[in-house]
Amino acid sequence: MFFYSRLQASFRSYLSLAALLSAGLTAAQPGLAQEQSTVDGIEDWVVATMCAADNRSVDLEQALSFAFTEADGNNPRHLEAAQAGLTTADLSKLELAWAVAFPETSSLRAAPVIIGSTIFYSATDSGRVFALDINTGCAKWVYDADTRLRSSMAYEVIDDLGTLVFSDQRGMVHAINAENGEVIWVASGQASNNQAMITGTPVIHKDKIIVPLSGSGVITGGNPRYECCENHGAVTALDVRTGEKLWEYHTMPAAEYTGMVSSTGVKQRGPSGAPIWTTPTVDAERGQVYVTTGENTSHPTTSTSDSIIALNLETGEEIWVFQALQNDMWNFGCSAGGPNCIILADTNSVDFDFGGPAILVETGGRELLIAGQKSGDLWALDPVTGALVWNQRVGEGTALGGNHWGIATDSERAFMTINDPGGMGGNSRPGIYTYFVGTGEPSWYYEVQPDCGDERSERLRRCESLYGFSATPLSVDGAVITGGLDGRLFIFNSDSGEMLFQYDTAVDFETVNGVEGYGGSIDSHSIAAGSGMVFVGSGYGSFGQVPGNVLLAFKPSE
Repeated sequence: MFFYSRLQASFRSYLSLAALLSAGLTAAQPGLAQEQSTVDGIEDWVVATMCAADNRSVDLEQALSFAFTEADGNNPRHLEAAQAGLTTADLSKLELAWAVAFPETSSLRAAPVIIGSTIFYSATDSGRVFALDINTGCAKWVYDADTRLRSSMAYEVIDDLGTLVFSDQRGMVHAINAENGEVIWVASGQASNNQAMITGTPVIHKDKIIVPLSGSGVITGGNPRYECCENHGAVTALDVRTGEKLWEYHTMPAAEYTGMVSSTGVKQRGPSGAPIWTTPTVDAERGQVYVTTGENTSHPTTSTSDSIIALNLETGEEIWVFQALQNDMWNFGCSAGGPNCIILADTNSVDFDFGGPAILVETGGRELLIAGQKSGDLWALDPVTGALVWNQRVGEGTALGGNHWGIATDSERAFMTINDPGGMGGNSRPGIYTYFVGTGEPSWYYEVQPDCGDERSERLRRCESLYGFSATPLSVDGAVITGGLDGRLFIFNSDSGEMLFQYDTAVDFETVNGVEGYGGSIDSHSIAAGSGMVFVGSGYGSFGQVPGNVLLAFKPSE
């Protein structure tokens, strides 16, 4: 296992508080970023982002206000008013407090951790984690992972040390000191004989870190010379103190040559795929971990693709599998009729991943496990057996929708966002749809329409078709927050569906660190709230969407 000790990996935190102080740096004023010289390899824009030298302390004794996964390992994406420091009334009168921009960045995808007066934010394209002052947006410390990051962050106090955990595109897991940004350890999260990215957030539970792995071959399958496909989804459990691997689970056996040959004579391999793009959910009461999977990327297809899977928390042993769609085989070759897209009589080839985690919801004296799928389906299962309890569907789904990145729930409703860019069969229904969690009966919905007036069509690529709700929504008190691929931020009353707030983020911004700032698509896990504020990462340039580079902070007007 690839492993660094504290001392061996200390160079990774060269932008931490201690390194900046030793360089004799002080905070730069907005607009001075281009005038700063590079000091000891530190880019001038990072220098310009730093707080004043006497304002860089991080107080971890303050309350944890937001994390992607709750302390019990669940992912409901709901905050009570006391935890968020926000009421429903507050959310109807938000104002922009500040904006921070990140250069050479086109996408902001990760959810932060918020503790009191500090927001810990992963600017994934830059490969850096920032501890930002929540009131001003300046940085208290900066950690450089030396590679692109992918996941949101987890937080826990381990042996009296506040610890942030996140992953990078190489499949490495980083544990750093939240007080000063110094590295604790960096270790491989990879499963044996398999290569994968880590897109979902690692989950900390007691002595373990549960790591989701999204190996698939989905991109390389578009290469007509590639022997499609190898690699697959997996889960590993790491020791929370050292990063040592404790167990691993594979969604399928290792790929072998199948005897199939593409139309251009390239030998094929399988099975492959069923990647786990999403964050695991821990069910401590039952001793289970739930993960959701994507499609197969070659034949033979498996029973674990497009599925919800329960694993034993202590051993990683598979307990049950609920497969929402059989025989979904898709790779990038299928988008252009490539030779590695081999369609058999029973092949669906629709790319209907589960892009978000399953959520445990208590309702009517029982618990349900609820998850949204890119088919537009919302599923509710019995967490003990995996048996279906109820199901709803909106539209017909797309490869980048219906429900792309997951849902949110409060005590009564599930909030499912639908993207559906372009739609299928004329049944595109982008918007937000709500259901009572106990019965699956529909509540209210809002079907969003494009807004291409006031020169928005000139600023936004494909304005008439890219406007659906793809980002994971967030429930706060009695409101639900969501955002569109056209950069509009929406807040609705959870009970009635009344629109409480709307804001266009796809514009240029003056930033506190002097970096040119511009907004774009709101996607992935870029909506968060805590410590009396709402935070939105605006910009998501993947999939032909609208790039942007700003983290926006909103707070209620006085």
